Amino acid sequence: MKTSVVILNWNGKSLLERFLPNIIANTFPGNTKSDVELIVADNGSSDNSLEFLKDKFPFVRRINLGKNLGFAEGYNQALAQAESEYVVLMNSDIEVTQGWLPVLINFMDMHQDVAACQPKIRSLRQKNYFEHAGACGGFIDILGYPFCRGRVISYVEEDTGQYDTPVDLFWATGACLCIRMEDYRNIGGLDARFFAHMEEIDLCWRLRSRGRRIVCLPQSCVYHLGGATLNMNDPLKTFLNYRNNLLMLYKNCTSRRFIFVFIIRLFLDYLSAFLFLFSGKFGDVKSLIRARWSFWRIKSKFKTQHIENMQQTKLSNIPEIYFGSIIFDYYFKGKRRFSDFFPGK
Repeated sequence: MKTSVVILNWNGKSLLERFLPNIIANTFPGNTKSDVELIVADNGSSDNSLEFLKDKFPFVRRINLGKNLGFAEGYNQALAQAESEYVVLMNSDIEVTQGWLPVLINFMDMHQDVAACQPKIRSLRQKNYFEHAGACGGFIDILGYPFCRGRVISYVEEDTGQYDTPVDLFWATGACLCIRMEDYRNIGGLDARFFAHMEEIDLCWRLRSRGRRIVCLPQSCVYHLGGATLNMNDPLKTFLNYRNNLLMLYKNCTSRRFIFVFIIRLFLDYLSAFLFLFSGKFGDVKSLIRARWSFWRIKSKFKTQHIENMQQTKLSNIPEIYFGSIIFDYYFKGKRRFSDFFPGK
């Protein structure tokens, strides 16, 4: 099998019912033999998702993971059962367009130095605008804050074709991530200890530091609903984002750089906590403080991976890192668009 499109599902029967017909219609060319398989890996759903698939979409391969393993380990175990050359990790709330997949696979075939790629991600709610979680590809600043080509902090750009050229990325979104299976396994897959959030950025950071490329191909376009599994304002999301961001930095930064970043982040994170408090988001305040304490409690368990990453680093100065602060530039310099940070990309 050439390509496996793998959807991780957890109590998403309604999403499968809504989005699978679109994915099937735009991925499989009529009744001709295809070198693509569609897999739904189920994270222990209680809404009869597997029974629904068996009845309505019997040709879709089903993998029953038995319990909720989270995004990272769910995909790790699902991909362990796939034998394809490429795999696409796809959220269950993605709407694809005609020809979306060949653009990605053909590019990967022609560029062996590329480990992973993503399509352009537009919002399903506002189809002329980029989607917050992936937009037109991911970057990161010196302090570890991720942003996108088309989305900086809360400012999301309208897609007017300004980012329609392929570009190398720091990270590709897990909402629709096409990756070479060999690279995925060589790098050790997603870090299951993250459970969810930031795990794809950590994965891509490891790949980039070893000299592998990550690319966005805007000629392939999909639409993402977003927030279908975990709401943007859920305190659990806040906890995972803040804790996992620190873990990602510790794993992938040199010790000297991490100390520098961690000191600045101490101030910025507690400034965020104050703003949450001022806004009445008491659950987020608690989650942020708990995230920092959780990081310190489990930090030692990631030391082996930190040392391994430092030893295997081939590209220490990754060009897709913005060597400035998007927080400072956004709020004090008025920079809003991605092109303000990386002119010409």
